Amino acid sequence: MYPENLKYTKEHEWILVAGDTGTIGITDHAQHELGDIVYVDLPKPGTTVEKGKTLGSVESVKAVSDIYSPVTGEVLEVNTDLTAAPEKLNADPHGAAWLVKIKLADAGELSDLLTAAAYQSYLGE
Repeated sequence: MYPENLKYTKEHEWILVAGDTGTIGITDHAQHELGDIVYVDLPKPGTTVEKGKTLGSVESVKAVSDIYSPVTGEVLEVNTDLTAAPEKLNADPHGAAWLVKIKLADAGELSDLLTAAAYQSYLGE
């Protein structure tokens, strides 16, 4: 259910790393808990995000939830498809509905993140 090639946070974000670029999104668990997503607020390219700090928010019919950056870096790209169709987060949270791509400032921060198996264990606690 949770792709092995992603790293996860206890706040329910994921990151896919390719070279010095990380693609960040929210987990299937997060979208399921939120319910129908109606709005996504993301940072502008060029913005610096810090590990553990808010990088944006997701609004559902139930609540507004902050999205926390799993790592520190500079926003390179945002998924503009989500502006027009935020509900894509409910349909494909680990794929096409990624949120931002960032240039990693410190790849060492990745060692603090959870594997898919560890994340699933965390959800089961």
